[in-house]
Amino acid sequence: MKQLWAPWRIEYILMEKPKECIFCVKPRENNDERNLILYRGRYCFIILNLFPYNNGHLMIAPYRHVSSIEDMNNNEIFEMGLLTRASIKLLRKTLNPDGFNVGFNIGRAAGAGIEEHVHMHIVPRWHGDTNFMPVLGNTKVIPEALKETYSKLKANIEVINRELGVQKEQEDR
Repeated sequence: MKQLWAPWRIEYILMEKPKECIFCVKPRENNDERNLILYRGRYCFIILNLFPYNNGHLMIAPYRHVSSIEDMNNNEIFEMGLLTRASIKLLRKTLNPDGFNVGFNIGRAAGAGIEEHVHMHIVPRWHGDTNFMPVLGNTKVIPEALKETYSKLKANIEVINRELGVQKEQEDR
């Protein structure tokens, strides 16, 4: 039997699973670091994926509980676009990826893990990040702890503020 050492998973295994939508609950808790909320906009927020495909896997979701992009209003759509562009700039500066996968999974048939609340995925990619582990071992290796990735991204959050023209006093929202 093959073993993969992943001690951070025990926290998820032991925690009580939320019955409500995480994209609704997490922003209300006002504990952004614990909830991995990287940035709060007026209509949408950026959150680090707790179960990432790669290091730096971000998600952008509207605060409003809607299940599809066609249910989003113009303000949400516009801000999500701006946050997507700003997130890519942040990830380039902080993690230096070679490329990105960006998109929505709308509906269970399309692979949506949380189909009741629409969210945009931004997955940084590096040459060679699809190595033998997923193919032969059916295992994805995430080489850095989420809290470390969060800290690195948060340290460069001025990239998003600059991109969106946010004033200094709004940085700590």
